[in-house]
Amino acid sequence: MHSAYIIQNDRDELYIGVSQNPKFRLKEHNAKRGSAFTKRGNFKIVFKETYLTLAEARQREIQIKKWRRDKKEKLIRRYQQGLPTKI
Repeated sequence: MHSAYIIQNDRDELYIGVSQNPKFRLKEHNAKRGSAFTKRGNFKIVFKETYLTLAEARQREIQIKKWRRDKKEKLIRRYQQGLPTKI
């Protein structure tokens, strides 16, 4: 199983990624061992979708990264409310 995820830091910045273990990856980001971008602040997971294959998760990651900020925020709100997230 692979997950596409969004993490958000205390400066309200978003990072979109893919991982087999998002909780472990979050720990890496917060320990400053993630992407160069994630060296700025403490992050929390605000969105996660699980897929059977890496290809599916990567496709979703790429799709979300192309979106404007407002659409990403709508996705996060829907996820946090337990609503369908295929928007």
